[in-house]
Amino acid sequence: MNYAPENPLIVQSDLTVLLEVNSPRYEAARDVLARFAELEKSPEHIHTYRITPLSLWNAAAAGLNAVEIGEALETHGKYEIPQNVNVEIEETIARYGRIELDRDGDHLVLTADDPLLLVEILRHKTVEPYIKERLDDHRAAVEPLYRGHLKQALTKVGFPVRDLAGYLAGSPLSFSLRDETLFGESFALRDYQREASEIFYAGGGPDGGSGTIVLPCGAGKTIVGLAVMHQYQAQTLVLTTNITASRQWLAEVLDKTDLREDQVGEYSGERKEIKPVTVATYHILTYRREKGGDFPHFSLFNEGGWGLIIYDEVHLLPAPVFRFTAELQARRRLGLTATLVREDGLETDVFSLIGPKRYDVPWRELESKGWIAIAACKEIRIPLPEKLRLDYAVAGGRAKFRISSENPDKIDLVRRLVDSHSGDQILVIGQYLDQLEELSKELNAPIIQGKTPSEERDKLYDRFRKKQLNLLIVSKVANFAVDLPDANVAIQVSGTFGSRQEEAQRLGRILRPKEGDNLAHFYTLVTKDTREQEFARNRQMFLTEQGYRYSIHDATDVTSPAQAG
Repeated sequence: MNYAPENPLIVQSDLTVLLEVNSPRYEAARDVLARFAELEKSPEHIHTYRITPLSLWNAAAAGLNAVEIGEALETHGKYEIPQNVNVEIEETIARYGRIELDRDGDHLVLTADDPLLLVEILRHKTVEPYIKERLDDHRAAVEPLYRGHLKQALTKVGFPVRDLAGYLAGSPLSFSLRDETLFGESFALRDYQREASEIFYAGGGPDGGSGTIVLPCGAGKTIVGLAVMHQYQAQTLVLTTNITASRQWLAEVLDKTDLREDQVGEYSGERKEIKPVTVATYHILTYRREKGGDFPHFSLFNEGGWGLIIYDEVHLLPAPVFRFTAELQARRRLGLTATLVREDGLETDVFSLIGPKRYDVPWRELESKGWIAIAACKEIRIPLPEKLRLDYAVAGGRAKFRISSENPDKIDLVRRLVDSHSGDQILVIGQYLDQLEELSKELNAPIIQGKTPSEERDKLYDRFRKKQLNLLIVSKVANFAVDLPDANVAIQVSGTFGSRQEEAQRLGRILRPKEGDNLAHFYTLVTKDTREQEFARNRQMFLTEQGYRYSIHDATDVTSPAQAG
């Protein structure tokens, strides 16, 4: 046994795990723990993780077993592991794959390794509607239409099914990845990108074809998507978070494959193209003319000969798309994300309908190899002005959050930070338009917001990439999938309550590899002793989840070069 006082893990009988941040072994323990446990709390000194059935099933799908998990807990544990913990881990992981779904001609067959287990699951009210008939002691017939619904139900009753029923081949699409991009730069898959795509592909057999790839922000998840497309050589539908993300996907397809422009299409509010590779937004798919009405664009799922559907930023997949995805289980599905955490708690549906986690890689490993930038994450706390204290005291919860988020003294603090980063490529990111417009005026910097036309957005992004512009104010429309590789400073002035998803996207804007010291700076401005500070703790959980340490500073510590002189 390796139990030692200097070890950072305290494993408790309720399957919570406490991780001591100040231990010299913190980082190694954190990296291994993140593979099979979910982060729940991340205050300064002790982080709390929980080992859940879903976290264990995702770990099992990604190749971990109970013995490896037990050894990891023992290696980093401060005290002896409670006996029930190893037993529960073994029993929970053993449930993954005890039930299989396979194909027999035009029918699907559910098979259990134990006749009594089949009896148990068939008696569940949530499972029973999807069973056509019992075939023998171990098998039952399932209607193909209910493949996804059955997988959801089985996961919720604690027996996740291993789906080996295979997928439609889709219409063929022959293409190659380029060795040199359109801009004359050499291009090749990084080792982890190739490994992720090969694990998903699984030799083209039924073990592959569905699941989620989890990679840190800035690690090139789009490239993994292109690699998977190349493996299958089939027509592909890509779903993205917004029109900017869609156009960046289209640009990447043309830049890094030999597909022609007439083979790729955009399906959005502005265009309705259906091509061998079609990129659509979640927004257009969930559009309906009236509340409770039909989703007229869901037909897109069946209008192409899709051999693969890619769900970009799968942690943001809207609930209505889940409902339709339940009926799309015969098509291969790839989810891409930096975090499996969803604010709506639908992680189980991602597991059941898109597929379990197939691959992840520790953030620190990519940082050490220079594939993503080193990020210095700082929270800077600023007092609420005296003149706003009465308004804050009498305001309701939401109003309190907004008053503290729009603290006018943040304007001067942003100016000082901008001055201290002269020569850097800086993004100022926020939630509230009045605040952002004032910053735009005070800093004499352009702003991108919801009403900014797509053409103007693209021009501003292009100027920023070319370093003709070194300061850009952006609203939440720039949270998702905006590729600004040279951005190395982000100043977050306000956010959406405690969204870990949003923190993931905003941090991702600055994590592309950098020339020189490969260092990026991520600042979050927070009004101290307010609702904003409470919600900031939730957002910090993402930074911890990704392996970042963050430091907390007082606004008086920030000085511009002019003030310092």
